[in-house]
Amino acid sequence: MPATLVLGGARSGKTGHALERARRSGLAAFMIVTAPTLDGSMAQRIARHRAERGDEWTVFEEETDLAPLLRRIARPDRIVVIDCLTLWLSNLFFREWDSVAATERLAEALTHAPGQIVLISNELGLGVSPETKLGNDFRDAQGLVNQRIASACDEVVFVAAGLPLKLK
Repeated sequence: MPATLVLGGARSGKTGHALERARRSGLAAFMIVTAPTLDGSMAQRIARHRAERGDEWTVFEEETDLAPLLRRIARPDRIVVIDCLTLWLSNLFFREWDSVAATERLAEALTHAPGQIVLISNELGLGVSPETKLGNDFRDAQGLVNQRIASACDEVVFVAAGLPLKLK
């Protein structure tokens, strides 16, 4: 079944685009969220995202091991939205997990998923280079994650200013 990667910058409209795509599908809507609640600011962001989704979503929280969960919940009568790969990568980074291996597991799960999957990720490579080694390492790793997941997806959409541009 088709998998779609939705890329964009912060507040670009990528999540809104993914949610609208899921609503239009007419399928049962499932979401995997990767964001840990680390502070009050993140708690507010999570609450805003919950309000945007509404009650019709079945939501799973998974900060690191996406592939097994995706294999468990993907079905032909469902659409699964994963929000987002950037926070997922951050979780892997700070737990010192092998992000390349985790990305391969996720890409493999995508190729065999029996339902529609929409993944959301930030495109970090368009801005100013980070000042720190950690920032550069993370930006580079995010670029590699995006490339690998894009190669496993049937469709890739870039969203800027709320406007989607189909890349693949």
